[in-house]
Amino acid sequence: MSTLVPSGTTASSLLVRQSPLFSALPEALRQEVAQHFHLVQWKKNNYIDPHQLMTEFYFLQDGQLEIKRNNPDTGREVTLEMLYPGDSFDIVTLLDGKPHDVILAPVSTLQLVSVPMEMMRKWMWIYPELNQKFLPYLAQKMRDQEDLSSSFVLHDMTTRLSRLILKHINKIQNYTGKKEDEQKSHLINGLSDEILARMIGSVRQVVNKQLQYWRSQGILNKKRNQLIINDLNAIYKEANILQSNMK
Repeated sequence: MSTLVPSGTTASSLLVRQSPLFSALPEALRQEVAQHFHLVQWKKNNYIDPHQLMTEFYFLQDGQLEIKRNNPDTGREVTLEMLYPGDSFDIVTLLDGKPHDVILAPVSTLQLVSVPMEMMRKWMWIYPELNQKFLPYLAQKMRDQEDLSSSFVLHDMTTRLSRLILKHINKIQNYTGKKEDEQKSHLINGLSDEILARMIGSVRQVVNKQLQYWRSQGILNKKRNQLIINDLNAIYKEANILQSNMK
């Protein structure tokens, strides 16, 4: 176990606005609440006891955080959620005040913004603008968990992997090819085969085999923990969904 490392720096109003929960607050109010936020660093490969997160509420400024659970008898693990910049944690502890029985594993070194948990709870009561953002955010998290549990039962591994790729896909920002091909290259960055397997309830060898098959078909390229998608339509087809239905 390790500890989070405070930077001793107070967050700015502009930084606080990066959180979807606080983006709707008026600027004067954001400046007021920003005084209570501090910057924290959490290094890659360090695990944090969830009990340490009982007193502070966090959102990510930079990096990726994997939230997972395991079976101590078998060693099997499943990823419950992958958090990206702007995402908050721990929503469960914020709501019920109890430790959350999960493993928090940084995929990369994290830059966090923190505020005392009791302060966050107080703001939930007194600022309607915050509540108006929090409830849809919470509803989306509930939908994501519903989709995760149903996917394990209703879809095979290939479909689950395809849908996961579509959910986490990012445009390559430094694209330098032909303008007409700009929409054809997409990137999954930082997620190893092992992490992808945990996210779909499979194992690394099975996921690797499927990725190698797609590579042989020209659908994607694989470089370390990067997946470059060359044929996005093929991934949509494997996912059995229409592009217009995927957000």
